[in-house]
Amino acid sequence: MKIVKPIIPILLLLTIASVVFAGGKPNIKAPNNSFALIELFTSEGCSSCPPADALVARVQKESKNKPVYILAYHVDYWNHLGWKDQFSNAAFSQRQRQYSAWLKAEVYTPQIVVNGKREFVGSEDGTLHSAIQTSLQKTNNDGLTFNAVHIDHDQLNLQYQTHGGNALLIAFVLKSASTQVKSGENGGHTLSHINIVKALNSITLRQANGNASVRLPEGYNAQTWDIIGFTQNTQTGEVLSAQRISTQGV
Repeated sequence: MKIVKPIIPILLLLTIASVVFAGGKPNIKAPNNSFALIELFTSEGCSSCPPADALVARVQKESKNKPVYILAYHVDYWNHLGWKDQFSNAAFSQRQRQYSAWLKAEVYTPQIVVNGKREFVGSEDGTLHSAIQTSLQKTNNDGLTFNAVHIDHDQLNLQYQTHGGNALLIAFVLKSASTQVKSGENGGHTLSHINIVKALNSITLRQANGNASVRLPEGYNAQTWDIIGFTQNTQTGEVLSAQRISTQGV
């Protein structure tokens, strides 16, 4: 299901390389008040996906303490091809199909979408670094803040303030996991994953400010999970702002 993209002209490749790499190492610079939301659509049943999983893991290390947020959605349409991905969810396949409509793109794995505006093959290192750097230079992250965050039994409660977008999405993310794949295209391999989306909740924004209460996913643990909130224009797919929701001390 991997789509082969047209070969980028050599001059453009050299230009991207000169922007993204300094001294042979990735150079992610994050101006104040910017962000990049990286959404990866992947599957344990897809032999082209482990390089993309490894790439976003490297990007996570390179962008530590920078406003780069990675969400890995495991789709379910590979499950009948020899291996059932334990992290897969039909809702994530549907989200990818929605991006297909927004961006007029094919549905394939591995696929990355950056800030809801650009998609490409998920293992394209230079393209991803260039997209991140462009996003960090051009975005404004004023559009979303969270307050009064607290957990009450199995509920996450919070107050939000938004500017732009008509949907607030809250992703519950397992920071890391590994799977010994016994069959299918990756049979015999142990696959490592980061930032696995376990649940994605969407709240329709009828007003800029409000309160939200979201049920915690089964197995949620504040030490091993992250929560990422972002606003999105559901007419175009553009992501307008993104923030990590801290639950420390709540």
